[in-house]
Amino acid sequence: MEILRHAHSGLRWFVLIALILAIVNAVGKTNGSKPFTDKDKKYGLFALIFTHLQFVLGLVLYFTSPKVVFAASAMKSDVLRFFLVEHIAIMLVAVVLITIGYSKSKRAETDGKKFKSILIFYLIGLILILAGIPWPFMDYGASWF
Repeated sequence: MEILRHAHSGLRWFVLIALILAIVNAVGKTNGSKPFTDKDKKYGLFALIFTHLQFVLGLVLYFTSPKVVFAASAMKSDVLRFFLVEHIAIMLVAVVLITIGYSKSKRAETDGKKFKSILIFYLIGLILILAGIPWPFMDYGASWF
C-alpha cells in the first residue's frame, strides 16, 4: 500500500510536466499558422496517458485504503472530507476535461482548432489538478514525493 501511495505521489510530477509541455506547445499555435504534427500529437497523448495512469493509481488507493464511514462526523473533519470527497471529485473532473480536450483535438478539422482544444481543456485540467493536490504546505498535505 505504501508503494502505491509513493508511486501516486511521485507520478504527479510526470503528470504536471507532461501537461505543462502540452500546454506550452499549444500556446501561440492556435491561429493555425503551424501544422499539427505527430510531435504535437505526442505531447497531448503523453499528458493524457500520464493523467489516466495517475487517476487509476488513485482509484486503486481510494478503494483499497481503510474505509471511513461516510457519516456526518467524518465530513466534519477537513482532512477526511478532502481525501474522501474533494480530492477525487476535482481529479475526476480534471481527467474528464483532459480526455475531452484530446478527443476534440483529434476530431478538429483545422490545425488551429486542434491546438486550441489542447490549450483550453488541458489548461483548465491543470488548474484543477494544482488545486486538488494535497501539497506539503497544507494541513493535510502529503510529501513532495
